[in-house]
Amino acid sequence: MDRVADRIPPETAGRGGAPAPVPRRCRVARRVDAPAEVVWDVLVSFADWPVWGPTVTAVDAPDERLELGARGTVRAVGGLRLPFVVTGFEPGRYWSWKVGGVAATDHLVEPLGPDACRISFGVPVAAFPYLLVCRAALGRIAAEAVAR
Repeated sequence: MDRVADRIPPETAGRGGAPAPVPRRCRVARRVDAPAEVVWDVLVSFADWPVWGPTVTAVDAPDERLELGARGTVRAVGGLRLPFVVTGFEPGRYWSWKVGGVAATDHLVEPLGPDACRISFGVPVAAFPYLLVCRAALGRIAAEAVAR
């Protein structure tokens, strides 16, 4: 089965089209009893990020929704402002980004049927403690999606 998570992200492609080493990642996942389209909408709406992101207080971006190449500033707890750019994107399924110039989380939605899906976040191995924050975010995304 061809899954986005099994492919080499385009931002890691090497010279001459040869694959570059893919950084190792750790993942956390959760089943959500809501359609994948609803969960995806929660993930890509900048207005929803402070709702589900435990460390996000606001997003400053020129658009309302995330897409490939989208740029902006994420405001975090404590007032920290960090620039971001979306580096990988497959509509309805996957997105990844760099925050402060560093590869950060990736986000994957996999349909499990018409009314359920699995959502997962991946983080670089060096950032594995951040999976605790990601796990909290998954619970918030699930609650928001189910409420819609």
